[in-house]
Amino acid sequence: MSTRVWFWDKIARRYARTPIADQASYEQKLAFTRAYFSPLSRVLEIGCGTGSTAILHAPYVEHYHAIDCSGQMLEIARQKVAESALENLSFKQATIERLDSPEGEWDAVLAMSVLHLLDHRGKALRKIHSLLKPGGVFISSTVCLGDSPLKFRMLAPLFRMLPFMPRFTAFKRDELIADIESAGFQVEKTWCPGPSKAVFIVARQQSPRAASA
Repeated sequence: MSTRVWFWDKIARRYARTPIADQASYEQKLAFTRAYFSPLSRVLEIGCGTGSTAILHAPYVEHYHAIDCSGQMLEIARQKVAESALENLSFKQATIERLDSPEGEWDAVLAMSVLHLLDHRGKALRKIHSLLKPGGVFISSTVCLGDSPLKFRMLAPLFRMLPFMPRFTAFKRDELIADIESAGFQVEKTWCPGPSKAVFIVARQQSPRAASA
């Protein structure tokens, strides 16, 4: 994740007040995701923001652990949980690169609107693979600016030039899928609600031998 944590801290409260741009697609992604949960599932979410998705998913699993680089985002998330009856949801300030978690710990790992913000996407995907139990699932929703019109693709280099903005990486959906597969996953599902929309991907963890075959 970009080291510009202060940016996310700065916008946290405004981010929490911003309505979801495409509620129907968001709810469809929630439903797709829950099809891979069970009451015994242990789930890790990276880049959880203010915890809205975590709070909606937690009732369907045994334990849900969510991380984010922004302390201000997590402060809002914890306030939300304090107002709920949830007891199986925990938060920690961390990035996937620096997360201290045993290998094979999780049944599912979620990365919603995160992968285009990572400095080293391939390395992060390999770590996610190692954190999953054999056959676990990696579920992501990612803006692929490389498939967007030129005016949107130009946002990535523009953001890299501005010291106060987070890092954005422009890549195509096929490139993202190739990176996920190279990390040792088999893609089981892809879904995109429309042009220039985030692509939703479910990928199954394979053993190292299967991944290198």
